[in-house]
Amino acid sequence: MAVALNIPPPEIVRASRAPCPYRPAWETMRHFTEQRGPDTPDRLWYLQHSPVFTQGKNGRAEHLLAPGDIKVIAIDRGGQVTYHGPGQLVVYTLLDLRRLGLGIRSLVSLLEQAVIATLDDYGIEAHARRDAPGVYVGRAKIGSIGLRVRRGCTYHGFALNVDMDLTPFTRINPCGFENLAMTQVSDLGGPGNLDRVANDLNRHLLRTLGLPAV
Repeated sequence: MAVALNIPPPEIVRASRAPCPYRPAWETMRHFTEQRGPDTPDRLWYLQHSPVFTQGKNGRAEHLLAPGDIKVIAIDRGGQVTYHGPGQLVVYTLLDLRRLGLGIRSLVSLLEQAVIATLDDYGIEAHARRDAPGVYVGRAKIGSIGLRVRRGCTYHGFALNVDMDLTPFTRINPCGFENLAMTQVSDLGGPGNLDRVANDLNRHLLRTLGLPAV
């Protein structure tokens, strides 16, 4: 996609390498979206979280099978329940959709394309599904997407399983699907280093969204 004109480069934010708690990140991106103006640069945040289940605003309790000692936080994105934990790359896309000329469905498709292109670099053949947003390898899910739109701007984003403990996914119905298998980059022959995957994904994401490089 061509770079859109008159759009400032996004601010790329990398959290520390240590997993960070979920709630402060959520509150920060929500506050940023509430306070931003028409000239505020977009932001792309790359981080990993401490173990947490997040339940979307339309989430159903029956999809929480056995959360146990992992905290469940009800949040304001779309979708059902998912898991975040160390070794998973979480990307928060704080974007002005009006300025980019995008609708929410188009954005979801572009995010999926960026993840698929990144995985292709590692020799991993991935695809999207019409019936269930996200990125899949065969029948297993490797990337999840959940967004919120407020005043024409998005927050939340997507998560890519890189090199993590996948066991907590068995304690929920991921994204509301029973018996949905989960997979990750490192198990499929790709790199397990989050910094490398973040760099590669950032390159594809800027290109796919038509955003100028920093």
